[in-house]
Amino acid sequence: MIYVNLEELKDGIKGVIGVKEEGVDILDHAKLVRETVDNLVYTAVFSPEEEVKMAARWLIRRSAAASGILLSSIQDLYDAMGRGEVGGFTVPAINIRTLTYHVAQTIFHSIMKLEAGPVIFEIARSEIDYTRQRPSEYATCVLAAAIKANYRGPVFVQGDHFQVSANRYSKDSAAEVKAVKDLIWEAIEAGFYNIDIDTSTLVDLSQSTVKAQQRLNYTLAADFTVMIRDLEPNDITISVGGEIGEVGGKNSTVEELDAFMEGYREQLNQAGEDLKGISKISVQTGTTHGGVPLPDGTIAKVKLDFATLEDLSRAAREKYGLAGAVQHGASTLPPEAFDKFPAVGTAEVHLATGFQNIIYDSPHLPTDLKASIYRYLEEHHIGEKKEKDTPEQFIYKTRKKGFGPFKYEMWHMPEGNRQAIMDELEGQFTFIFEKLKIPGTRAVLDKYIKPVDVPVEVPRALA
Repeated sequence: MIYVNLEELKDGIKGVIGVKEEGVDILDHAKLVRETVDNLVYTAVFSPEEEVKMAARWLIRRSAAASGILLSSIQDLYDAMGRGEVGGFTVPAINIRTLTYHVAQTIFHSIMKLEAGPVIFEIARSEIDYTRQRPSEYATCVLAAAIKANYRGPVFVQGDHFQVSANRYSKDSAAEVKAVKDLIWEAIEAGFYNIDIDTSTLVDLSQSTVKAQQRLNYTLAADFTVMIRDLEPNDITISVGGEIGEVGGKNSTVEELDAFMEGYREQLNQAGEDLKGISKISVQTGTTHGGVPLPDGTIAKVKLDFATLEDLSRAAREKYGLAGAVQHGASTLPPEAFDKFPAVGTAEVHLATGFQNIIYDSPHLPTDLKASIYRYLEEHHIGEKKEKDTPEQFIYKTRKKGFGPFKYEMWHMPEGNRQAIMDELEGQFTFIFEKLKIPGTRAVLDKYIKPVDVPVEVPRALA
């Protein structure tokens, strides 16, 4: 059910959620899980009234907190990894591009089944646009999924690739920096206490020294870090990630890591000697976001440089106390690759397109819905088709952009179809979590992460 006005919403939570000054009381937890949270999250995403949407989002966030589910920073765990106190596993960071409420439930089911600890839910700057999920909506869907799955504990929501566009920066640097800062502000307000800054797009390989090549990268990364420290809530240190090599470009080196960290620390110290820096560093070792589609639409095999990944992770920990290196563009790698990430000390691995592919390629995705999406892509994105692209390559590379325009249809597909797709996804989540060695790590998470309840002012409509 989607509440279209405040009267319907207030009637819908009667006897289930009691509103008070800074939070809520859960009056009927069983009913909250059984049906009320479903109604609230569909309202938070699809209600035609903005005031009703925001009220539903607040109710979900505060109901989650009242249920022991708190948006958190992974910083303290990553500090422990940097000190060598914790290791042997790689943290999965998962981008959910569609059906966020439902997909997140399957992730929580896998987490609880495996007694797993750290898993990050993330969305990139570019994904926010083409999936039509602003930070507040995304965080709300993840928290609602945690309530529905009866999960308890910290929830890590991350801004992935909060990226400065080199093209837009070259035309108007001030406007592009402001756009990223505005997004950071919006994300922190929504409870994103983990943010990956990506200014690696500005690395200039034409410069004569490595430090000069990284100068604009580390200068802006430090500037964004200072802003994040100024905005972060009391008692929370937001986990900030940096990046030294653009995904799809040349492989990163330890020399580049050293140059970036030296310059980054110099810039950060100018703002304050005690200012906390990044917790991890993203590198390039041979992957491409989404994989490289072949003419028949299948994905080319990638030779990932695990030796370089290992060297960078070791240097990041031993020299700078970081959790290690972060690998992007990994979800389309072959199955046998995933257990190598914890073996070489990778701190975090980002996964997105592989799960998108499961949804699109599932026999359970309604054929008329899939046809409508593909027809939309051919009508609205044909300008993105390169001359040498086959129809299969064009569809593969653009179909992620069908999720936003068809969000309502995806969420409202027949329940049996949707659940069958979720079952497929859950099997893949469980497989990857096992490969990344996170089963049984919940105790580690509980030791290092102490969630903080950040007060959120009650909306005027519910006051």
